[in-house]
Amino acid sequence: MFEEGAAGPLESTTPASTPLAWPSIATGRRPDGHGSYWFRRLERDYSHSVVTSDEIGGPNAWDLVTPATVANVPMTYPAQPIDGNMVTGMMTPSKGPGFTHPPELADAIAERIPEYRIGLDWQRFDGDEREFAREVGDLVDSRERLLEYLLAETTFRLGFVVFTAPDRLQHLVWDEETILDHYRRLDEVLATVRSYVAERDMTLFVVSDHGFGPVSRVVSANRVLERAGLLARRSSGGTRGVLGRLGVDKESVRGWLDRVGIDDATLVESLPQGLVDMVAMQVPGDNAVYDVDYAGSEAFVRGHGSVYVNRSDRFEAGTVDPAAADAVKRRLVELFESLTDPETGERVLEVYDGDDLFPNDPNSPDLVIEGIEGYLVQTALTDEEVLDTEQTAAGHRPEGILFATGPDVAAGTRVDGATVTDVLPTLLHAIGEPIPSTVDGEVLRTVFAEGSDPAERPSRIVEPAATDVDDRRAQVSPSADGDGDADESVEARLRGLGYID
Repeated sequence: MFEEGAAGPLESTTPASTPLAWPSIATGRRPDGHGSYWFRRLERDYSHSVVTSDEIGGPNAWDLVTPATVANVPMTYPAQPIDGNMVTGMMTPSKGPGFTHPPELADAIAERIPEYRIGLDWQRFDGDEREFAREVGDLVDSRERLLEYLLAETTFRLGFVVFTAPDRLQHLVWDEETILDHYRRLDEVLATVRSYVAERDMTLFVVSDHGFGPVSRVVSANRVLERAGLLARRSSGGTRGVLGRLGVDKESVRGWLDRVGIDDATLVESLPQGLVDMVAMQVPGDNAVYDVDYAGSEAFVRGHGSVYVNRSDRFEAGTVDPAAADAVKRRLVELFESLTDPETGERVLEVYDGDDLFPNDPNSPDLVIEGIEGYLVQTALTDEEVLDTEQTAAGHRPEGILFATGPDVAAGTRVDGATVTDVLPTLLHAIGEPIPSTVDGEVLRTVFAEGSDPAERPSRIVEPAATDVDDRRAQVSPSADGDGDADESVEARLRGLGYID
């Protein structure tokens, strides 16, 4: 694809994270346009609710180009009733209701690909890299079989299929030989797709939501705030104090549950979330949700480095008057920008103003912090500000990849300056479809060969037919399994993937 098409780096969102970047690829909008800043939405009482597909501000690519076949795209659960076929991806709690559209597609997958899995539980492998790599390989095999089935059995103008396996692998295994073997396997899958599109004179885009690179140190962002007096831990009095003195904390409880064979999925299936929350509030630990005293904190960090000022007009226990919020924010910028690694004396964080990144959403993070190369931001309340990594071998980098091939694509062309929001408008322009005025990205005209129709034709911008999309989404319930357990099941999956504490 380097030789026969256009290629270049693809700048991710800030932060470079799946729940921001994939919706930006699918909608052409920045996070303040589609509204997703993390896998879970921060509520006024500091709790979280799982972000579902009907909360992502569209329209999506599959709303604009139909019929469409969509598979394994993160943040698409529950499946929307699109014109075409959808198999939801990351954030899907089970292969039950909401897993596919139409619903009978799930039955076909169960019959044709019974081994198909939505994802892997990182914690289950406990450092066994060889076994983990084998499991990731099996995951790719089942994804390939799903892809082949969809290519053979569905008709589409737009095919949108995601392989998340390289992300899972690289987070835990940063070994060149293992990674190259994995990408060779993905190349075999890509060869199948290229043959399919070449026979039909279609255009093929290959993109990633972010890049990857090794990490060796972790920045405990909430500990930084605590040491500066901007965040308080929950009191050690009462039940928490008694349990703490007895050596009962979240880590010991998790270890006990593991020893008796109770994993996260079993826990959330057996106990109502309200009971889990109540127990978690009483058992001391380092969780950024349960172990912070918000009534005594001016700021806190959630998700992938999202920093929030604890404003009284935004949060129910807010301590910062709105008139003082900018002053607190300036103090936070100075604090994070001045943080250094005690082992090297070097800065460890990049700091971004949320008003600059997300100007159109008042509920966006106030700041975003990302680790400088080699450092990873985490939210757990550790004892140290900067410490060595344990399980994680690599983390996200902002530079992803973009490839394109097709009858109108310029061969051997370097594409510079592309961002994840540019993918959708470029795709739409390539096939002669209008571009919604809500799109933030631009058409990457260097992708197209000189003299080709897309290179010569002006872009056509239109107002999106929002009512059509909204009518379809109104048919989708966030708790698509019907028993109120979807959020809890997704919470367990996120823990298994290592995305939450």
